[in-house]
Amino acid sequence: MPSIVDPVGGKILAVIGGNYRVLVSGQQTGGAFSTIEMRVPPQNGPSPHSHADFFESFYVVDGEVEVHSEAGTYTARKGAFVLIPKGGVVHYFKNISDQMAQLLCTVAPAGLEDFFEEIGEPVAAGQFLPPPPMYAESLKRIQNIARSHGQVLYPADFLDKR
Repeated sequence: MPSIVDPVGGKILAVIGGNYRVLVSGQQTGGAFSTIEMRVPPQNGPSPHSHADFFESFYVVDGEVEVHSEAGTYTARKGAFVLIPKGGVVHYFKNISDQMAQLLCTVAPAGLEDFFEEIGEPVAAGQFLPPPPMYAESLKRIQNIARSHGQVLYPADFLDKR
């Protein structure tokens, strides 16, 4: 049976300043993959991280993000597609523009949406929450949750030191 998500449907989570809307979860695909729409405000995005056991791809629906990895930096504009392979390459992206960026993120196998559910907060469509303050205790909590979902988080300047 097909699954259809309305334009404001799906579970929407405030995650560190952005809104991540789960369009299809691993629960719906038997763990094969999940797809998440990411709305990323200007100057926002995740910190450097890696995950050895799943592919992550991004399609830039609107706006532009700067993608940083161990291989270098690339500005992904509307229509660009980025694939982060399995194996644990350290990477992150940041919305470098003054406009909202919209990405479609697919991970295979699924599971990243579970991480977002654990660290995020449910919100209504169009409702953005400011990034929570990152104290040592909250950062350690998120690092532990990330590790339980197969991810490693790095300091913001990690790739700058390479």
